[in-house]
Parts: sequence; structure tokens; C-alpha cells
Amino acid sequence: MIEAKNLTMCYGQTRAVDDVSFKINENEIVGFLGPNGAGKTTLMRMLTTFIHPTRGTAFIGGVDVTRDPLAVRRQLGYLPETPPLYTDMRLDDFMHFVGRARGLGGKQLKERLDWVVNACSLAPVWKHTVYELSLGYRQRAGLAQALLHDPKVVILDEPTSGLDPIQIVGIRKLIQELAKTKTILFSTHILQEASAISHR
Repeated sequence: MIEAKNLTMCYGQTRAVDDVSFKINENEIVGFLGPNGAGKTTLMRMLTTFIHPTRGTAFIGGVDVTRDPLAVRRQLGYLPETPPLYTDMRLDDFMHFVGRARGLGGKQLKERLDWVVNACSLAPVWKHTVYELSLGYRQRAGLAQALLHDPKVVILDEPTSGLDPIQIVGIRKLIQELAKTKTILFSTHILQEASAISHR
């Protein structure tokens, strides 16, 4: 479902990612473990078509990220390290906006909104303005926007960052439940987090 082939990313003389290749099978949870500054986020940005690799390529669901980035994005849910939220919008309006941008509407949009509100435990803050949300709720809102269109592949950069211990357990359970129908790649610098969630 995800295949990286010799991915390399250089920023001037600095090589942030050096000739990385791997495969992730369907319905597998793979943890990317490494210290801060190891290149995890850069690699995820290449996989999600956020940046173009210096060399190499990757395939998401058989689609080349360098040749057809829009087709890749259609089947991909992405939670970057800093959740992509519009802080001046109300959370429910923001999620409606994301759903419409993803091509959802009518009954399908309502069903997916109901699902993410429940799965990400957003009901207590659903009508709040995003800037009012705690760091933990912002993280969950970011996860909700990544899952709203029911993607086949989910890429999560430090998904439990800023969450309290109870919220971390909830997100772990959600990720493991999602793996029944999705392929998941997540990054962390915490060994315990990688071993608790990932298949490998």
C-alpha cells in the first residue's frame, strides 16, 4: 500500500533523508521511530506530496507521488506535527469546510461528521471556536480532519503529541481499530509509543 524507493531529500548541503526504501502492507500499522531531527517529518512530507524529493520516489496505493500528487491525496489522510486548523473558525464549520473540500456532501458528509465526532471525542467542543480549544482537542481535531474522507492510507506525524495519558490510550485504540480497514504510518520519538501501537 505504501512503497518508498530510494527517497532522498537535500536542503542545500544538508541531506535530511538519505536513500530510504521500505514497503508497508495493507492494514498494517508501522511506527517510524527516531530522535528529533532524524528526518521523520521530511520523509512524511515527501510521502504526502507536501514536498518533492531530491531523488527517488514513493507509491501510495500504486500511485507515484511525484507523477500524480492529486490522486495520491485523494486516498490519503495526513496529520502533520502541527494540526492544520483555521483558528478563527468554529470547529463544526471547519469540519464542514474540510468535508466539502474533500468532495463530500449531503448524507455522506453528515455520516462522516458524526463518525469523526464520536471517534475523536469532539462532542464537548463541537461548537467552539478552534482558538478556544486545548492542545489536546486541537490534536484530536487534526486527526478528525485527516480521517473525515475515509482514506485508505493514514499518515500521522507524532499523533499523541500534547495529549494527556487518558487521551493517548484513546488515540492508540482508535489507530488500532482503523488498521482493520486502513494502512497507517505514524512517527514518534518515544519507544514506548511505537511498541504500544505498531505492528512493526
